[in-house]
Amino acid sequence: MGVSTAQSEGITMSGGGLYSLATVGAKHVIDAATPLVVEAINALPESSFNNGFTLSDMGCADAGTSLSMIASAIEAVNQRVPESPVSIVYTDQPRNDFNALITNVYGLGPFETYLDDRANIFPLVSGTSFYRQIMPAESLNIGFSATAMHWLSQKVCNISNHVQAVGAKGDELQAFRQQAHKDWRQILMHRAHELKPGGKLVLINFGTDEKGQYLGNTGGINMFDTFNEIWQSFVDEKRVSQKEYENMTLPQYYNSVEEFSAPLTNPDEPVYQAGLRLDHIDTRVVKCPFAKDFESHGDSIQFAKKYIPTIRSWNESIFLNGLCSDRPLAERRELIEDYYGTYRSMVENNPEGHGMDYVHAYTVISKVE
Repeated sequence: MGVSTAQSEGITMSGGGLYSLATVGAKHVIDAATPLVVEAINALPESSFNNGFTLSDMGCADAGTSLSMIASAIEAVNQRVPESPVSIVYTDQPRNDFNALITNVYGLGPFETYLDDRANIFPLVSGTSFYRQIMPAESLNIGFSATAMHWLSQKVCNISNHVQAVGAKGDELQAFRQQAHKDWRQILMHRAHELKPGGKLVLINFGTDEKGQYLGNTGGINMFDTFNEIWQSFVDEKRVSQKEYENMTLPQYYNSVEEFSAPLTNPDEPVYQAGLRLDHIDTRVVKCPFAKDFESHGDSIQFAKKYIPTIRSWNESIFLNGLCSDRPLAERRELIEDYYGTYRSMVENNPEGHGMDYVHAYTVISKVE
């Protein structure tokens, strides 16, 4: 997911290989992006394959969700330059569960690996976040990232009335917006240095679409508002303090299409001057797989059993770290279990409208030759 500053280095996805098992929807998002990756490879200049081919998977977590996409990318490279050496550089923050990543990539867990398909494939691992330059200048053919770059490099402030910027107002919202704009440009500038001339980025980022929809807010019950309501109820019951509640602010922001596009289309922007150009951007909604399954089986208990872990996989560390360190760890963990238990009961008792539909901007960017 890429966050690396001192304020955010406690943020982690679920470890032990649980992230990819719990986030089926994230794989569906990457599967939908796979044709863009293949098209990008097919559009690369011949000269970019000199000295082999390199693809980076930035903010890869345990790598399970992108295995199929990378297999397709390798096949596309092989079609263009048979037997070309292919390096896959997996990158995430230093606290990422790289043991689970190795297990998944090498086929030692529940997922099928691409490594048995042919020789000359070289998986590499980096603990450098995408807020820094990860690779040597002009060494990268294709940079890929999915569902990661909404994590800000730092939490600029706590939000007083909500847990996410979608509910922020006034100066607090503006602070998050400004940080997101700065971070997006920083990410792009580093990629501009890494890309070979003619290289491409395929970036699939959470965003706010033209209808104002965003993750978990596509017409049903607003997921982030539900997060907030439960924690607010814990404050009202004096189970957590107002300070603890505010500390649970998620360091995230969802750019609009215009915000994603601005540094790539304005000639006055440093990113544009560094050679990056916007080839394509569109927004897509990928339905929550668990809500979709519920429409068929109608079992609310089964729905909640699958749905809550996918939420928990990416926000538990933030909420746990938001609780006062003076509390015994066992007490903090009990509060976290009660929080997710409350959410699970809400879904079991009234499942209609719950779900985490994914709303992404699918973006393809080129570096001028």
